[in-house]
Amino acid sequence: MFLKIIYKSFLLILTTLLAKVSDVVSFGEVIYAINAGGEAHTDIFGIRYERDPLFGKIGTPSDYGKQLLIGRVPANDQILYQTERYHHSTFGYDIPINQDGDYILVLKFCEVYFNAPNMKVFDIVLNGDHTIVADLDIFDRVGRGVAHDEYIAFNINNGRLYFNEEESDIRGGKIRVEFIKGYRDNPKVNAIYVMKGKMEDVPKLPPLSDADEWKGEESEEKQSGSKSRRPSGPKTPDPYSVDDSSLMLPVFIAIGAFLPLLFCLCKL
Repeated sequence: MFLKIIYKSFLLILTTLLAKVSDVVSFGEVIYAINAGGEAHTDIFGIRYERDPLFGKIGTPSDYGKQLLIGRVPANDQILYQTERYHHSTFGYDIPINQDGDYILVLKFCEVYFNAPNMKVFDIVLNGDHTIVADLDIFDRVGRGVAHDEYIAFNINNGRLYFNEEESDIRGGKIRVEFIKGYRDNPKVNAIYVMKGKMEDVPKLPPLSDADEWKGEESEEKQSGSKSRRPSGPKTPDPYSVDDSSLMLPVFIAIGAFLPLLFCLCKL
């Protein structure tokens, strides 16, 4: 009887710990995801990005970024920032939305060509009326070969889209995100997804570090056979290499503490 109580207590502790691990990696419902300029891909969070629907229709797909190692993302997901679609004019994507609620639009970018700011600058407009990002200069934000995401919160209610204090009509059950041609090169995007939920439900990129700022250029120099640059500061640990082990540590401790107790009880 006593052994059964101990066993049930252990199962309760283990279930609680596993639930906490699950809570850490849970997020909202993804309703739309595409890999711009590239093929289908499933990222480390289980988000399934479909093949770019604009192939053969508008703009130019490019995988020029494959020559770089992209900073701020694990190796498995670098493809999302190595492929892109750009256009010599304004272009965009239609996103079907059928339910009311809170949504987050996530736009993924990486500068893989220019080596200075003010070379590629453009605006992003949602649903034809809302400028959600003004004067986006990817290099100025994060440098070359480093991932950059924009997170845009909006709400859908009774056929209308609400962003900040602005609103607009939804036509045909779709909203549109557009990348606006400016006077400094061509607009582009690397990947897009829309998640139903709050901002806290969205997995974010890790903080920008000194190591990330030079990582992309260093990788290109290695491929060309030249001596790689040294970072201006110490490297920071890869957050993806420690997350899983730190989350599972309490589970291993609980199991390790229970097994000796179970052995002693069996000998009684």
